[in-house]
Amino acid sequence: MLVRALASVAFATFAAPGMAQVHYHADGRPWSQRAQAGPDAAVPGWYYNLGVTGLRVELVADAPTHLVVRHVLEDSVARGRIEVGDHVVGAGGIEFQTPHQNGYGEKVFGARGPIGDFATALDAALQAKPAKLEVAVQRAGERRTVTLDLRDHAGGFAATFPDDCKKSDRVLAKLLPWLVEQQRDDGSWGSPPHDAFAPLALLASGDARWRKAIEKNARFHARTTKAKDHDGLINWRYTAAGIVLAEYHLATRAEWVKPELAEIRDFLLHSQYMDPAQRNPKAQQSHPDSWPKRPEDAIGGFGHNPGFEGYGPIAMVTGQAAVAFALMQHCGVDVPRERLDAAYAFLARGTGANGYVWYGDDVGGGPKAWADPGRTGASGVAHWLAPYDDERYRTMALRHARVIGEHPQSFPDTHGCPTMGMAWAAMAAHTDPAAFRSLLTENRWWFVLAECADGTFYYQPNRDNAGYGEDSRLSASAVVALVLSLPRRSLHVAGKPFAK
Repeated sequence: MLVRALASVAFATFAAPGMAQVHYHADGRPWSQRAQAGPDAAVPGWYYNLGVTGLRVELVADAPTHLVVRHVLEDSVARGRIEVGDHVVGAGGIEFQTPHQNGYGEKVFGARGPIGDFATALDAALQAKPAKLEVAVQRAGERRTVTLDLRDHAGGFAATFPDDCKKSDRVLAKLLPWLVEQQRDDGSWGSPPHDAFAPLALLASGDARWRKAIEKNARFHARTTKAKDHDGLINWRYTAAGIVLAEYHLATRAEWVKPELAEIRDFLLHSQYMDPAQRNPKAQQSHPDSWPKRPEDAIGGFGHNPGFEGYGPIAMVTGQAAVAFALMQHCGVDVPRERLDAAYAFLARGTGANGYVWYGDDVGGGPKAWADPGRTGASGVAHWLAPYDDERYRTMALRHARVIGEHPQSFPDTHGCPTMGMAWAAMAAHTDPAAFRSLLTENRWWFVLAECADGTFYYQPNRDNAGYGEDSRLSASAVVALVLSLPRRSLHVAGKPFAK
């Protein structure tokens, strides 16, 4: 990923090829987007976070080897040392030389250029004694070197992180209580992804301190779901509820959960597209390219809403619905096999020869495509959890895991909600140790730079903005907590064996 490497073996993980992944536009996006509330409301745009330094920077076309400082967070080590408008031109004693490459796609994913170079230098500094980082800045045409004292943040991720990694443990020790503090009075965290990944991370810890918060969220899911519902964009909420409640039941054996799961099952059975009679005729006018051309098209899948409307069934929701169905079956809540197999068949039709899952149930990206691993991840977890004694499901799960490991560059920059894609890609890759190691090693730079001085993690700019706003920390922090918890294998979505 970088054209240079620092001396320590621990930083050789940044050596794979890659490029800068943020896609910025002439109209100011994504830099012009603001968080109107929350810890980043004072920041004037959606900029890259440079780790615990407190710097927020923009990539610009006329200085492609520079990082232009747009904000310095209060109470950060860079406050009063580096100013808004400064150009960061080097770090760790090395000048940035490789230009970033703007865009979105397989040729430009990763962190090549000043973003990746800064991550390498910061990672090295955090592991050095004393923990200090030299930053070269250009201000009003003059060059100067600023030394940032990182002693309060010293320590870096192990080469094996999150497994056998003291820093991962320290991060979790901060993130889990922080997540509990963010929980709302009704038991939710504010959106389906947060209401899946935050409670799953807490449940994965096995820590009795979080039982009350976990049950509060489980009760929220139970209270807000029913067998018949007509809300909008509803399948995202019901699949999240099914997954959380099923994992909660498998962990606690709380009997009150099973009737709630049965209600969610009934809703999802109603919601699954199984018959052309379920098509909303308005979709033929609004989304003509998505209208089924053959009777079997889209059958077995789930879209944003029940039946077929708008874009019709898509792989991301279908994968999560299949995860919910599989977990329900393991809980003893019967799901007709033909319905779960119909969801698997939908996903299989959208899977390329290399194991990559496309947007719908056709191989639209070609047999060698690999961008946006979230859909592949959701399908991978669903197949791994299949409640049937048939090796073909595990075989498909490993195909999905291995393509994620072979092409890990777009991990933090996926379609729709990138942090959601990160969680599912990581869970699926975790079924194959080599794939998981490849994914985390390639994206070590992201974990180094997304960490904030207060211990939370920040949602870095990318193609899509779903989740950036007042939850700019919650979105990333919940996912990081879940990813760092995976080696514990205390969740079935993380590989915990089912009781015989």
